[in-house]
Amino acid sequence: MSQPRRIALLLAAATFTLFMPVAWFSFVVYDDGLYVTDNPTVQAGVTWAGVKWAFTTMAASNWHPLTWLSHMIDCSMFGLNPTGPHLVNALFHTANVVLLFTLLCRMTKMLLPSAFVAALFAWHPMHVESVAWISERKDVLSTFFGLQAMLNYTRYVEESKAQNPAARKYFAWSLATFALGLMAKPMLVTLPCLLLVLDFWPLRRIEIFKCSRADFLVVLEKWPFFFVAALSCAITILAQSQSDSNAVVSLETASLHYRLKSVPFAYAEYLAKTFWPTKLAVFYPLREKIPAATVTISVALLIFISLFALRLHRTRPYILAGWLWFIGMLVPVIGLVQVGDAALADRYSYLASVGLFIAVTLAACEFGARCKIPGPVLAGIAIIILATFAITTEIQLHHWRNSVTLFKHALAVTTDNDVARIDLGVGFEKQGRLAEAAEQYRAATQLEPDRYLGYHNLANALDRLGRSAEALAEHRKAVRISPDKQFLHHVLGLSLVTTGNEQEALKEFSEAAQLDPHYAWPHFETAKIFLRHNRDVEAIDELRTALRIDPNNIDILTFTAQVLAASENPATRNGANAFALAAKANLLTSGSRPTALDVLGMACAELGKFDDAQMAAQSAIGVATALKQTDLKPIQQRLELYRNHQPWRESFGPTNTPPKN
Repeated sequence: MSQPRRIALLLAAATFTLFMPVAWFSFVVYDDGLYVTDNPTVQAGVTWAGVKWAFTTMAASNWHPLTWLSHMIDCSMFGLNPTGPHLVNALFHTANVVLLFTLLCRMTKMLLPSAFVAALFAWHPMHVESVAWISERKDVLSTFFGLQAMLNYTRYVEESKAQNPAARKYFAWSLATFALGLMAKPMLVTLPCLLLVLDFWPLRRIEIFKCSRADFLVVLEKWPFFFVAALSCAITILAQSQSDSNAVVSLETASLHYRLKSVPFAYAEYLAKTFWPTKLAVFYPLREKIPAATVTISVALLIFISLFALRLHRTRPYILAGWLWFIGMLVPVIGLVQVGDAALADRYSYLASVGLFIAVTLAACEFGARCKIPGPVLAGIAIIILATFAITTEIQLHHWRNSVTLFKHALAVTTDNDVARIDLGVGFEKQGRLAEAAEQYRAATQLEPDRYLGYHNLANALDRLGRSAEALAEHRKAVRISPDKQFLHHVLGLSLVTTGNEQEALKEFSEAAQLDPHYAWPHFETAKIFLRHNRDVEAIDELRTALRIDPNNIDILTFTAQVLAASENPATRNGANAFALAAKANLLTSGSRPTALDVLGMACAELGKFDDAQMAAQSAIGVATALKQTDLKPIQQRLELYRNHQPWRESFGPTNTPPKN
């Protein structure tokens, strides 16, 4: 085995071993629900409907179909076990390390410096977020294709110099893998500029400031890459403009003046954390004010490094190339277009940091050679640096064990972080620690009294604690802050129902429905109120409206079928329609939900098919038992009626609730 292969194998083994602990980590509440745990399309695995959805949806404020498909493949292989997707992320990161090492060796012809840069990339603490966070599959996946695009481009340059016809093939593969990378994460849009940087160094196809015809042709040949990048930018802008989460922050929220100050500050922060990776957090809140002195120092630092790199562009071109790699890859996320509420993010440095690693490593190698520092001394220094980063990475990695450990750490290393408090509260809720969750939500509202989410989550937690009156007050605060959010009116209506204010609740459900005609739940809840007041005809109309809006909603399907099959009012019952809806619910759930099977039994009994009703009820009991549900008495009572050829009847009055799943 050749030495490069032995080094590549060693890098791969060490990297995967370092990140192996992720196999025991959980999903986290920060975006993992959006991408996996609360996404039924993804959870269904790879299906034709899912593939179509992946290529047409703008969910998560982006168009990244390959990312969606990768999560679907995970679900097909591992279900909702987080071990599988965590290890897949670790494998992609390991593959990226090997690809980077291969790329650097091919471009620079320097074996040990390339290995050191790849190891820095592999074991840097700032890269933990990209690997340990299941939702950041898009980061490791896009980098996987981006590195292949650069490797194919390098092969294209080599074959072009040799005038080999195979050059076109490698150019096409480079363009194709670039497009695939964009379909995993659009942050890769600056890669065409990075290819031009590589043309300057180490490929040496162009010269800075020369602007010859040959240089122009090298730039011109990239037009397919720039075209694909522009197309990706247009799709991304469209996706973020259509987002319900207001991903792109307006100028009213973050002024142009603020953004111009935040750019040098963010660059300086990324630079500092790359060399001194301390106080790393999953979320860094925006600063209300950035001191003028901080901005001045940041600008001065960036100007100094840029001028220094430019001055040495002939004798030490790797410094300018590495610096341009770093600042160029961060352009889409540096803050000029403010996306979300974060000041910066560790994951954004994943590929960008390689530029700094290259510049510093090669500068250190040259310094060691000029000063005649013995090889063993340099090797010892390199080992100490890598070991320090690896140990720090191991520590940072374990903060990602679960949502509570993750956001407790974020609160420990940041200040005034209301987002971290909200997510810590959600993590507490997932563990059933409702009182602690409510405490975090209340603290978040004190930090950001004009943000509705803290009040909304606090109200929901208080509802679950049985403190309905307090919850209602918090729901009202959330609506006052954000009156155009349909779901806030909906949950306020639910709270009003809990406290007995049904007429006011109807007004809130009506407001929610008017704000969003494609929102089914207000119609569903309105129907339940109508049923309690014997307004059955109006209730059925509302349920039918809800089903027209959301025809595959299992809860709405089963409840509507239940009303049509079992209502004490004979004018309301319609066995055929009830059977059709219950059968559809069972088809959509593949017979895995006891509620749907139970309602199917009610519908069969209403049609006089008591043998079928018994089979459905017995299946419901079997599935419920397998799911370790203990409240089987109602289904058993219905089964006894079916054996006596009697249908099930019930009143949908004030005490009735749909059967639980």
